Amino acid sequence: MPEPTLNHVTCPDASGGHRMAFWQWGDAAAPHVVVCAHGLSRQGRDFDVLAQALVQRAGGKLRVVCPDVVGRGRSDWLKEPMGYQIPVYAGDMLAMLGQLQQQAPVAKLDWVGTSMGGLIGMVVAGTGGLPLPAPVRRLVLNDVGPAIQWQALERIGTYLGNTGRFDSVQQAADAMWAISTSFGPHTPQQWLALSQAMVRPLPEGGWTLHYDPAIAVPFRTVTPESAAQGEAALWQLYDNVKARTLVTRGAQSDLLSHATAQAMTQRGPKAVLVEFEGVGHAPTFVNPEQVEVVASFLLGPNG
Repeated sequence: MPEPTLNHVTCPDASGGHRMAFWQWGDAAAPHVVVCAHGLSRQGRDFDVLAQALVQRAGGKLRVVCPDVVGRGRSDWLKEPMGYQIPVYAGDMLAMLGQLQQQAPVAKLDWVGTSMGGLIGMVVAGTGGLPLPAPVRRLVLNDVGPAIQWQALERIGTYLGNTGRFDSVQQAADAMWAISTSFGPHTPQQWLALSQAMVRPLPEGGWTLHYDPAIAVPFRTVTPESAAQGEAALWQLYDNVKARTLVTRGAQSDLLSHATAQAMTQRGPKAVLVEFEGVGHAPTFVNPEQVEVVASFLLGPNG
């Protein structure tokens, strides 16, 4: 399997700045850029299968960029845990896009966001006046929308921040599968591939999950009341999106309800909705059917 290149961008913050890592596939000078942004406790290598498929379908003339959101993967950890919130993440993405524009001009910009990565995408695509190199042209919101089910947040809160210690990568993969079966069917090989970038070695031996446990600090301050207030702001962002939008949903998702997904087809950018049976939160874009849906939307005849 080809490997992506690992890059970094320096991002401002109140504590003197931090570096965000991002993985780049395809042609580093291609004018068409697809950003793939991961979920809450994941990292950019989640999109390896999708990124390679997109580059191949585009005949190599595509840049697919998969950031490790700060606090995850190869990115720095923040000194101030309350910085682990969407506005900071969106600012980091603007810094990354600015660096990509300097590297080679961006003429077409698409965004694929899973869960948290979709919320970041809504901010980037739905906020006017941002210094983007190009407007977001296509937006894929993977199992996320303006309304998030409270019980899903409670479920995620039971494990977020518990990075653990494991004797082997396989043991870590098994532990992650125990809390991620809603991702849907994966072969052992597929799940191990998804898990390898999710762990890092410990100095004393063994392995731990590759994210800052402190990302759970702001998450634990969310209440049903604050979530409801945030929902109104997210609907406003969604209604401002001008990009053609695709919503992909696990048919058994506990985070994005079918009712919310349907509402997203009726307002704002009036998204196309595709639901995947046998999958909850969230589709991983490893399954060929899932990959084809996204690739056709971004790169098909009407893409």
